[in-house]
Amino acid sequence: MVRRLLDSPWFYYSLAAVLAVLAIASQFEVKLPSRPVEDVSELATLREQDDINVVFLLIDTLRADRMGAYGYSRKTTPTISELASWGIRFDHVQAHSSWTKTSMASLWTGLLPRHIGVLRYPHAVSDEATMPAEIFQQAGYKTAGIFRNGWVAPNFGFAQGFDQYFRPKPSATPDRFERRSPSTHPLQGSDFDATDSAQEFVRAHAHEPFFLYVHYMDVHQYLYDIESAHFGTTLSDTYDNAIHWTDRNVSSLVATLDDHDLLTKTMIVIASDHGEAFYEHGIEGHAQNLYREVTETPLIVIPPFRLDPGIVVEHKVQNIDIWPTVFDILGLDGMPDTDGRSLLPLILAAGGQGAALPGLEDRMSTAELDQTWGRVSAEPKPIVAMVDGPFRMVHHAVAPDDPELYDRRTDATENVNVAGDHPELVARLRARAEAYLAAPPRFEAPEVELDAMRRAQLRALGYELEEPEPEEEP
Repeated sequence: MVRRLLDSPWFYYSLAAVLAVLAIASQFEVKLPSRPVEDVSELATLREQDDINVVFLLIDTLRADRMGAYGYSRKTTPTISELASWGIRFDHVQAHSSWTKTSMASLWTGLLPRHIGVLRYPHAVSDEATMPAEIFQQAGYKTAGIFRNGWVAPNFGFAQGFDQYFRPKPSATPDRFERRSPSTHPLQGSDFDATDSAQEFVRAHAHEPFFLYVHYMDVHQYLYDIESAHFGTTLSDTYDNAIHWTDRNVSSLVATLDDHDLLTKTMIVIASDHGEAFYEHGIEGHAQNLYREVTETPLIVIPPFRLDPGIVVEHKVQNIDIWPTVFDILGLDGMPDTDGRSLLPLILAAGGQGAALPGLEDRMSTAELDQTWGRVSAEPKPIVAMVDGPFRMVHHAVAPDDPELYDRRTDATENVNVAGDHPELVARLRARAEAYLAAPPRFEAPEVELDAMRRAQLRALGYELEEPEPEEEP
């Protein structure tokens, strides 16, 4: 019987498949390396160096409160949590929309949604706007962007300044993966494809300064491998499983940086474009409203050394602050005329090095969503969310007399509208929201016509888009 088994080609096919699975899985079983322990004041020395790499990891659809570093009871992010314990974690971060394209346009340009003008699905980032990759490129960095989300594809203006900007070729999704995608036609491949491409870039450019952007998508797709299936089978559980799977991808990429002795000269930034709702306000998903569950995201900065203890910045910050902060730390000329501010003073103050700048600690933060972003023939229906101190107001432009105001000190889930108890605050915030909506864009966002293939790729993300009007026959 053993002889027949050894003579069978199916035995070797099966053995090869098992070994392939083990080989891929073994890439994620890594131990995070140690690094020199330094004081937060050492950040000031980074501007004196010209070989500090930057790796920007954007984990699509990741809400902060599902991460161990932010107090979640489940161990969804062991790697990221350990990295955060070495670095700088921002406790309260506001994304600028609950829809990827609007949010990412603001994150990359440092401009609020109304100011960059990317609000509806045909809109693209103006080529007149300055993007971070352009600044890195001008400073002599090799730049690469690896994405799996079609909303940040080159045709929407997001490739500016990248030497390489591409969607990795999808590998066949093995049977060991599970998914609960919001679409009946989900994305092909997995985040392993992005990690694999990122590792190849690191290996090719290990001896020169680089800026690497990796946009992970499997949390958005609720995709995970069986080794990450620790938390159950409900929709919410599978979201946590997908976060754990992505955390393992981060671990693998960090290991590659360590293999090439790059961790002592690489800054890692971890962020997200928006969160995800699980019926806290009647919906599952995102891109429909602006409540806390879809707009509070993580921001973690890991410098090229270990901070002990790590720094926690408790003040409210925004995604538009990311690149002003990175450029300030590195001593590079930043993007002109941004709404964002460098958070370096807050970091130093949190580490006991001086005081934060006045006005930086308690800034008002802003998010925006046009609820008709996918139906350009419909009238715009913008919502604006503004955080002012402990209060958060949701302003509906089409129903300005029905404001929503939440006191986050006593109502973390935003379910008790206290607008009637604070009429003066509501009036002030409403005036701010209306002034914001009336402001002209600083850049004219060009409109992009989507062909059938790109529309299909975007539908694979679970979004429904309005069909274009058929051309009339002559």
